This record gives sequence, structure tokens and C-alpha cells, in this order.
Amino acid sequence: MNRLAEETSPYLRQHAENPVDWYPWGPEAFARAAAEDRPVLLSVGYSACHWCHVMAHESFENPEIAAVMNRLFVNVKVDREERPDVDAVYMDAVQALSGHGGWPMTVFLTPEARPFYGGTYFPPADRQGMPGFVHIMEAVADVWDTKRGDVTEQSDKLQAAIESNTLRDSLGTGDNDLQFAVLDRAYEAIGQQFDPVDGGFGRAPKFPPSMTIDFLLRAHVRDGNAESLQMATRTLDAMAAGGMYDHIGGGFARYSTDTMWLVPHFEKMLYDQALIVGAYLRAHLVTGVARYREVVEETIGYVLRDLRDGAGGFFSAEDADSEGIEGKFYLWSPAEIEDACGDLAPEVIRYFGVTGAGNFTDPHSGYSGNILHQGDRHEPRSDGVIRALPLLHAVRNTRVRPGLDDKVLTAWNAMFTRSLIEAAAAFERTDWMDAARANLIFLVNTLRPEGRLLRSWQADGGARHLGYAEDYAALIGALLTMAEHDDVRWLADAVTLASELIELFADAESGGFFTTGIDAEPLIVRPQDFFDNATPSENSLAADALLRLGAITGDAQWSAETERLLRFLGPAMTQYPTSFAMLLGAYERALTPAVEVAVVGPDRALSTVWARRVVAHGVGVRSPDGGGAEITPLLADRAYDGTTRAYVCENFACRMPVSSASALDALLDETL
Repeated sequence: MNRLAEETSPYLRQHAENPVDWYPWGPEAFARAAAEDRPVLLSVGYSACHWCHVMAHESFENPEIAAVMNRLFVNVKVDREERPDVDAVYMDAVQALSGHGGWPMTVFLTPEARPFYGGTYFPPADRQGMPGFVHIMEAVADVWDTKRGDVTEQSDKLQAAIESNTLRDSLGTGDNDLQFAVLDRAYEAIGQQFDPVDGGFGRAPKFPPSMTIDFLLRAHVRDGNAESLQMATRTLDAMAAGGMYDHIGGGFARYSTDTMWLVPHFEKMLYDQALIVGAYLRAHLVTGVARYREVVEETIGYVLRDLRDGAGGFFSAEDADSEGIEGKFYLWSPAEIEDACGDLAPEVIRYFGVTGAGNFTDPHSGYSGNILHQGDRHEPRSDGVIRALPLLHAVRNTRVRPGLDDKVLTAWNAMFTRSLIEAAAAFERTDWMDAARANLIFLVNTLRPEGRLLRSWQADGGARHLGYAEDYAALIGALLTMAEHDDVRWLADAVTLASELIELFADAESGGFFTTGIDAEPLIVRPQDFFDNATPSENSLAADALLRLGAITGDAQWSAETERLLRFLGPAMTQYPTSFAMLLGAYERALTPAVEVAVVGPDRALSTVWARRVVAHGVGVRSPDGGGAEITPLLADRAYDGTTRAYVCENFACRMPVSSASALDALLDETL
């Protein structure tokens, strides 16, 4: 066992028995590097990363390669999901060097933690034009020993590259007015990237564009644009029919390697389930399409069944590999389907496009089989297919499951819980609302053991690592959503966390937020993320949360923190709209006066009406007993008198209250 055996991260523990003399990130490793005048080899990855496992098996588990690592370097292993700050800093360096990035990431550092060379996956030996890992290490060590001046020069260049902010430099002062033209130009740019055949935006690999779909659905609701709805639904239909969707157990893989959403990288990430549930939920509310509701129900069912901890948290991910083979858990042969389904097999085989040759082969093991997918994206499941799915699920449950990353991350949990609350309210699922409530109680209590929000929790290691801006912002957003649909008292925690977000992370120059707090370990630069990629950026999450908080509380300070950021980033949103997809929602919210709905009383029928609305600029609160006026003026003089009532207001000027769902529905039709 090496030092990683003492860590709580499942990813780090995967490497605890490597012959590599690994250190976790921390001062001990860099002190040793300085004392011995050796460079640091930094390896960054995450537990569900297929190519991270490949490099681990090929190199880190190889005693001869490990011996080279131990002889030439001080070796540091980082879980990028626990330490996104470390990952972001050195990913910038790798991208500056090579023009691309990814995981596993391998970076060579000076003892002062300054990068001077790096890349992503390296094969163990030279292969197909790629330099081998041993070759790379020996060359780096030789430069370190014989050309130290070159190392210093290169590290200076990389330091300057990662300190520069090309986005900020290109946008100027940020004095741009907020205007609907920004949304219009962003929409046009999205349309130019749309794939009219298979949906999605851009070329393969295709990641689920959940935040872009939200933007398109809001555009449709705002102006009735049929084209925006068509772009959203074609993408959703293709994703739900493809192999990226788990038709047997629910949930989505991280991305598709092809344009038609057929062959995924099989890892399942909690954050994807969070964002995708929200997109399909809103699409169902807009269109009424039953298949979208099925996807919501099946994806939530997957998370609650397979990713829920007994304490209330949700686990981070499931691996792509099972028994060392990518996708093995999910693949089927015709014979396996026939054994599982009996007389139903022919219908299942036809519906899911199963063939003797299969449609996927693991390039490392040669193991092959069929990824289940619908040949006709719009063909509903027949009665036979519906009856066969539990049979296939039962057989699949006898297989060796993919590895589980059982750490609980604050931001990812909060994002999923926000979607879970919205779905629970819209579909009147009290069991889902109970699960969401338990998760928020867990996050607020367990991830704030001494007041300061923390990033990660694991059952046998407890909570650790100071929370990042995305953790604060995502949790504020989830608390606001629970205040809308459960009880206004959740708003008190949101206000407290918002104050801490600004105190710890605010960027006085742009009005945005840094990744790390003022109390965090200093890195060679203080990272800051503006782009919505696989997950929304800390700045998008914060902008959305603070605008909602300002509208609910009537306190303009929260909105002021956000509007400077939106003015600053407005021009970039028109150029790279899919990279600012969530922030575009905040931009729209800032442009549009908020419609405010206060529901007072225990009857959830009126809350359900509000939950089924798809609006970018609405906020609400729910007070079962008429309390909460001390934290939002929406509830001032709204005592519960035995009848549940809804108050619809704009700028705190309210219509006459209504007490029936139909009356509230009609009033919202007039207002929105």
C-alpha cells in the first residue's frame, strides 16, 4: 500500500496498491521534491474515466514503469472531482502546450508547482506515432538535469499563459448594456451549429446539450418559435432512442462517440442525470410528449436506486468498465436476450436493433456485443418490450457491476436535487420530494460541519476539502427551488450561503466569482471559470441563483452582484452560445421583470400549477402556514386562514389572490 490508502477518494484508492510511490496533493510531496531537487509528476483523473484506467493498467501497475517514475520523480495523484481547482490550473497549461486537453492528464512540475511539460494519455511505449510514457519521462528528466535554463524558460511561458485571461482581454471593460439582441444573436449562432439529422450541436463526440435545450425551450415559450422547439425535440428524441441512454436501467452515459448517439463512453455521471432530467422535464411540460416523462421517471429511478447513499447523499458516478472491459455490463448478444426474454425475444431484438455481429467492440479486449438502441426514434415501446425490460434488468443485475464512485459532491448533489424537486412538484411525487428534502438536510448539516461548506463526503472518511464557488452557488439554487415548492424556511439557509459566496469568492473586477475562496490553499494562479461545459460554470450557477434570490427577497444587492458579470460577458455569449448556455438563462432573467408567485397554505395543488410552468423569469415561494415574511416581502400579511391561496405579483404589486388551480392557471396565462 502507498500513501493513497489513507485517502477517502475512491479514485485515489484505486491506485493505493500501485508500485508507484504516490503522494496525494499537498505540501509533503513538494517539500520532498525541493529537498531532492526532483521534478513532480502530477497525474490527474477521475474514477469513471476509461482512459485513466487504461493508463493505470498499462503503466502505473507495471513494476518496471513504476520504478522509472519513482527514480526520476516525486509522483502526485489528484482526483479532479475533489480538486477542480488543481485540475483547472494545470489543464490550462496542457492546453497551452498542445492545444487540447483531457484525462488522464500528466503534467511535470518544478518543486514550486510550476508546470513545464505535460499531456494527456501516454502509452507505455512508443506506439502509432505517440511517444511512450517511459520515453517521455526519461526525456523530461534529462532536460531537468542538463538544461535547467530551458525548464525555467518554459515554466515562465506557461505561467504567463495560465495567468492571462484571453476572454477578459477580448471583452474590454464590460460596459455593455443588457439587451434582448444578445439572446437573438446567441440563438442564431446555435442554429448554425445544429445537426438537423441527428440533433445536437457540432460534430462527434456529442455531449448531452441539456443547458442549450433549456435555452431553446425558453425561446419557444417566449415567442412561439417553432424552429427552436424542433431543434430541442429532435435532439431529445435522438438521445432517448440512442445507445447513450440506458433503456434497461435508466440514466445516460457521459457522451456519444458518434453523431447519432449510438456508441457511448459508458460511464454515468450524476451531473449529467441532473441536467438531463431538467431538460426532459421542461420538454414534457412544453410539449406533453409522454416519452419525455418516461425518461425523467426512469432516470430519476436509476439515481434513487443505484446512486443513493443511506445518509441522504447521491454518489458521483459509475464506471465505464466492468471486469476490466469497457461497456461489458451493458452489452447483449442475441442468445442472451433469447435466454432472458423467451417468446418476447424476437420483438426485443427487432426493436433494439440487435444483430449477431453487434455494434460495439472494446478495442483492448476484443469483447463485443450490442448496445441497445431504437431503430425508429419515434416508435413507442410495445407491450412485449415493456414486459421484457424487467426480465433483462434482472439478468443484468447478476453481472459484475461497473465500479462505483461513492463520494458525495456538494455541487453535483445540489444540481440533481434541484431537478428532482422540480420533477416532484410537477408530477406530484411525494416520494421524490422526500428524497430531495433528505438530500438537502444532509448537505446543509453534514457538508457544513463547522459552518464553512465543504466539497466532498465519503462514508468512511467524512467531509473534506473546502467548498468551491460552484458548491455554494449550486446549493443556493437547490435551496431556492425547495423554498418555492416545499417551505419558504429553506430560504434562510440560501441567504446565509449567498453572503458567504460573495465574501469568499467575489471578483471585484468583473462582478463574477473565483473558483476558490479567499481562505483556500493558494495555487500558482487563482482559477476562475466562465464557460458552461459538461457542468455549468460557477459564474453561471451564481448568476442564476443570485438573480432568483434578489427577486424573492426584494434585496437588490444580490442582483447587482450579477448584472456587472452579465454586461461583461454579453459579447462572448453571442459568439460562443453553447459555452454560455446556462448563463444565457440568467441574462434573460435579468432583462425581464420577475413574475412572483406566493402560495400560502398546505394544499399542494396550487404549487403544482406553478411547477408545471416553463418560465425563465418567474420566482415563487411556498409557505404552508403563512410564516416567512421576515425573509421575503412576498409573504408579508399573508397569514394562512384555512384556505390555500396563491398571490401573483410583479415588482411586489399583486393581483387578487386565487384559491383554485384553474384560477391560478388562468391568471398565469394573463401574466406570463
